[in-house]
Amino acid sequence: QVQLVESGGGSVQAGGSLRLSCVASVAIYGNNCMGWFRQVPGKEREGVASISTGGTRTYYADSVKGRFTVSRDNTKNTAYLQMNSLTPEDTAMYYCAAGAFTCLTTNWDRETDYTYWGQGTQVTVSS
Repeated sequence: QVQLVESGGGSVQAGGSLRLSCVASVAIYGNNCMGWFRQVPGKEREGVASISTGGTRTYYADSVKGRFTVSRDNTKNTAYLQMNSLTPEDTAMYYCAAGAFTCLTTNWDRETDYTYWGQGTQVTVSS
């Protein structure tokens, strides 16, 4: 069983930056996709970014393109989400997810494809 633990959330002013980390308890062998999702109370969870097994393919929601960067270090079983130029609209609970499938344009933000989920880390951006 793979456990995911996020960290790095917090409170920041608009225009600031945060870096989220997601550590997996064990390596996920074979093709896998690691993703970041976020959810605001009362709204559906949405995909933010995902990264393929080797890190060669990344996918982003339109709302974060150019501001967020997803990366991973497979030697540390860790994925990262660097968030720059944060706005109050980025305030949400951020979740890390992982699944044994190939990230593609058509599925990177499909929640049902992800098997493992973290507990979430809160990001609050004040104006």
